[in-house]
Amino acid sequence: MNVYDAIHRRRDVRAEFTGAPIPPDVLDRVLEAAHAAPSVGLSQPWDFILVGDSAARRAFYDHVQSERAAFAATLTGAAAERFARIKIDGILESSLSIVVTYDPERGGPAVLGRHAIADAGLYSVCLAIQNLWLAATVENLGVGWVSFYREPYLRDLLGIPEAIRPVAWLCLGPVTRLQSAPDLERHGWRRRRPLDAAVHHDRW
Repeated sequence: MNVYDAIHRRRDVRAEFTGAPIPPDVLDRVLEAAHAAPSVGLSQPWDFILVGDSAARRAFYDHVQSERAAFAATLTGAAAERFARIKIDGILESSLSIVVTYDPERGGPAVLGRHAIADAGLYSVCLAIQNLWLAATVENLGVGWVSFYREPYLRDLLGIPEAIRPVAWLCLGPVTRLQSAPDLERHGWRRRRPLDAAVHHDRW
């Protein structure tokens, strides 16, 4: 699979996880790919917490469901009906969860390239997540990014130090298939913008 195939095949997976174990060598390759991401000032400000503990995953799942309910309460009409059909996580069905964090002090006190853009380190963590996602796709694994949570809750659940920011809870594992179109598009939540609507020349 070339990089373009992986980019377009990649999906945010919720319902297709099988729960089958991930071979250790495959997991190592996926994590190595994430760790090979570019980072501002070569700070590599990410860490990866591998969460296999069923009690921790169940507790996080319950928290996510409460946040889902809070969001659902803000919707009415057709939007509420569409959202009710959308599965937002694969926490319990996936083989493993990976929490990716950001350490703003890594590589400091002077991080080359970050003096004018404070969030450059956070962008670096997102590049590591994208690398992980593409590598997982090549390995025929699915990834689902769960975003219905409060950072303080997750920090407390996993004992993450106060100075470290949890950026993503990722569900990872073998899947029955990857959908041909993103879930939100299939459920009519939103449509993709065409490329020509996003490209500007010289000025906005």
